[in-house]
Amino acid sequence: MAESVHVHAPPELSESRSGSALTRERFWELVATVLLAVATVGIAWSGYEAARWNGLQAEEYASANTARSHGNRASTTAGQDRLQDVLNFNRWLEVTTQGDTALASLYQRRFRPEFVPAFNAWLAQDPLHNPAAPPSPLSMPQYHPARLAQADRLEAQADRLFESGRLATDRTDEYVLTTVFFAAVLFFAGISLRFEWERLRVTVLVLGVLFLGYGLVRLATIPIR
Repeated sequence: MAESVHVHAPPELSESRSGSALTRERFWELVATVLLAVATVGIAWSGYEAARWNGLQAEEYASANTARSHGNRASTTAGQDRLQDVLNFNRWLEVTTQGDTALASLYQRRFRPEFVPAFNAWLAQDPLHNPAAPPSPLSMPQYHPARLAQADRLEAQADRLFESGRLATDRTDEYVLTTVFFAAVLFFAGISLRFEWERLRVTVLVLGVLFLGYGLVRLATIPIR
């Protein structure tokens, strides 16, 4: 009966293979650790910036609402001033055409200071005899109610603040989205440590590197608050 022959690999070759596998194991663990560390810092930074942009968003929206509220109040007051100008002018025009100069003078003294320059400019065109003259001082370029100008300024300010708040909202969303990619890196790096199959581990780590690279590129392009 033939005896079986067993061939044993030299101890040096077995030790070499074992040492090479251990070295690769340590290398992939190091890669996973670096991914975990960088992704954690990225999440912390993205969260910090998202919170700051979110605070700016709330501040700008609140300021826009305040400016718009003041603008509406100024616009309402400007409308009341304009109505007063119309009523006083109509009374003046009525008594003037009736020849009551004393009463006309009384109404003229009641004109608001902002109305007087437009009234004088309108009166200089002899509107009672000149059909080409504007129908009333309110149509004159000299008529500039301060409240109306203030309302326009506040409305423009509210628009700028609202646009700034909307931009801050976009920045907040961008940073929050970036944390999603860094969270994916944490997942890939963490799960790679559980795989004994080297090819699968490498595939998962490559995905982690790609997600990390994309997250870092996004961080480099988003403005800092």
